[in-house]
This record gives sequence, C-alpha cells and structure tokens, in this order.
Amino acid sequence: MRKYKESIMRIVFLIAACISIVAVVVICLFLFANGFPAIAEIGPLNFLGGLVWKPGEGEYGILPMIVASIYSTGIAIIIGVPIGLLCAVFMARFCPKKLHKILKPAISLLAGIPSIVYGFFGLVVLVPLMQNIFGGSGKSVLTAGILLGIMILPTIIELSESSIRAVSESYYEGSLALGATHERSVYRAVLPAAKSGIMAAIILGIGRAIGETMAIVMIAGNQAVMPSSLLSGVRTMTANIVMEMGYATDLHREALIATGCVLFVFILIINVCFSLVRKKED
Repeated sequence: MRKYKESIMRIVFLIAACISIVAVVVICLFLFANGFPAIAEIGPLNFLGGLVWKPGEGEYGILPMIVASIYSTGIAIIIGVPIGLLCAVFMARFCPKKLHKILKPAISLLAGIPSIVYGFFGLVVLVPLMQNIFGGSGKSVLTAGILLGIMILPTIIELSESSIRAVSESYYEGSLALGATHERSVYRAVLPAAKSGIMAAIILGIGRAIGETMAIVMIAGNQAVMPSSLLSGVRTMTANIVMEMGYATDLHREALIATGCVLFVFILIINVCFSLVRKKED
C-alpha cells in the first residue's frame, strides 16, 4: 500500500512540475508572438533606443522607460539589500527570542501589505518629505527607488533568515572552536554557507522591484522622458503598460506587449547573471 501511495504522489508532483513548465512556456509564447511583430514593424533601434513615446504620432521609443526602471531598481537594491541582509543576520543570530516574536510577525505583515497601500504611504509621507528636502514636486525616480527598497525588505529578510537558519550548526561551532568570536563566526562561517539562499532572496527582491507597478504609478511622476537627474519625474516600463493598456489598440497595444517582452528579458538576464556569479564563486 505504501508503495502505491509513493507512486501516486510521485505522479502528482510530476504533473505539478509539468504544469508549471507549461505555464511559463505559454506565457513566453504569448509575449513573444505578440511583441516581436511590433518590434519588427517599429524597428528594434527605434523601439529600444527611441527617446520619444507618443503613440498618437507613431513614436514608440521606450528607452526613457528602460532607464527609469534601471534607476529605480538600482536605488532599491542599494537601499533594500544591505538593510534586509543585516536585519536577517540580526534576527537569525543576534535577536533575543522575545524580540524575535515581535519582529517576525511584523515583517510577515509587511510582506502582505498591498502595493496600493505602499503607494499611499509614498504619496503621503515620502513625496512631501522629498519636497521639503530637495524641492520640486517630490515625485521622482529617487522617491520611487526608496519606496521600492522598502517594499523588497520583507522578501529579502524572510528568505535570507531562513537560509541562515538552515546552515548546519557545525559551521558555527567549528569556527568558535578555532578561536573566532561570535560575530566573526557568523559573518565568516555561517553567511558564506548560506550564500545560495541569500542570492535567491536578492533575485526575488530585484524581480519584485523591477516588476512593481501601482506604487510607482502614484509617486514616480509618470513622465515618459529621459530622466536628467534622480529628482526627475519618470515612467517605468510596468507603469507605462498599466496606464495605457486599457485604451490601446492595434500597434499601440502590440508595442505595450513588446514592452512586457523587454521586461521579461530583463528579469531573465538578471537571473542568468546571478546564476553565473554564483557558479563562479562555487
């Protein structure tokens, strides 16, 4: 009986894995089948390198949106990754149990807050703060990057903490036995052993940042122009899609789908780069 149960569960797991693979393939086929014809019609150089996005006049350049997405994601990485990683280390190895019981649910709650609520927070708190500090409207790529850095914190903290806790205690104890301090043992023995899980957490955080839409629409300024500074209003690729897809038709709609293809390729490149870095370190 046990043998039959194991065989049935093996088949169930195989079917679930196949469904996941098929779903990814179908999404890829839909994006590329609808996006590549638009890129070919507009022209790859005009589409990827164009500085003007005016669908009503036949201008479909998305370079300003690409740059805005890179800028905002880069700022989010600079803010979110160090803070998230250090917080994960603290919770896994330094945090008292009573404090951990408070912090853990709070971080989980942050992960469950809807994007629109983060957007309201950015609009009510961050935008006026940026206005007071730098002047202007306060809606800029810097504001968007700061908010994205806050949004990716729960993902990085929870996954990194789980990876650190999964490391065998023998690494830590062996380091202590060799005369290392508690802090040195954590940072030189435990963290390197958990780097695979930490890298996965960073990748998921970057994917969350580059794919975020609603919060960015509310605080980035929504200006489809090349940013001249970190205080310039911008429009990311995801914001461009969500703002115009509702009324887009014909080539305009296909150009928005092609923008989704570019976003998909960006995320794919990020994953490949991190995989290569991890293999090189191994």
